[in-house]
Amino acid sequence: MRTSASISFRSGACRTILIPTTAGTGSEVTPIAILSDEGEKLKKGIVSPYLYPAISILDAELTAALPPHVTAATGMDALIHAIEAYTSVNATAITDMYCVKAIELLYRNIRIAYAKGDNLDARAAMMEGAMLAGIGFANAGVTAVHAFAYPIGAEFHIPHGIANTLMLPHVIRFNVLGNLEKFALLAEPFGISVDGLDALAIVDKVIATIDRLVDDLRVPRHLADFKVKEKDIPMLADGVMKVTRLLANNPRTLTLEDAKRIYKAAL
Repeated sequence: MRTSASISFRSGACRTILIPTTAGTGSEVTPIAILSDEGEKLKKGIVSPYLYPAISILDAELTAALPPHVTAATGMDALIHAIEAYTSVNATAITDMYCVKAIELLYRNIRIAYAKGDNLDARAAMMEGAMLAGIGFANAGVTAVHAFAYPIGAEFHIPHGIANTLMLPHVIRFNVLGNLEKFALLAEPFGISVDGLDALAIVDKVIATIDRLVDDLRVPRHLADFKVKEKDIPMLADGVMKVTRLLANNPRTLTLEDAKRIYKAAL
């Protein structure tokens, strides 16, 4: 099925119909809007149940003409939504169900959608995956990857999906100690064989699998590619620590010095 709709009416809200044109943010099923605070050079979120639409419509044909680099950036954003919601301190059995299916759909189809944009089956799977990830993080929340992405996105105008991708492996390496077993469980939706491996080795394979995907999609891997310099790190780290809405969901407590080390690793 190439088109689907989710219908839910809320009294008192402005009734809206949301139709996404990328398979990325999942905004069509979330109560979240993101705005740029140009004064603080930081992206900030507005969260309200009134942002939920009356109707959400997914139409794969609307994404068929997306350029490959936009497909990659938005698709990675959706994948990261699912990974973060799955490992959030607020995750539940219900959000895990949505996130696991989202990871499966996104990981299995993003390369096809990137390489052959008119493949509507892959495009539809990507849209479904982004929507499911949206449901997952609307309830469990995203974590420190997004917190790190906000300052670099606002200061250096790095597209959001790319900013998240730049930070993902470094934040996972930091966060893994906060919930090692849960991070190891990510291997299943990625289709990674784990026979004979301990949890830390499994997480290493998860990170390697993500790194290979990022390389295949030709998404930049280093902050230096966007002219971020070591002298910028203190300012960026200060910005991260202001994103308390997301850091509250993170599986490991983050300090200012931790934030500096993580940005330095991403350079």
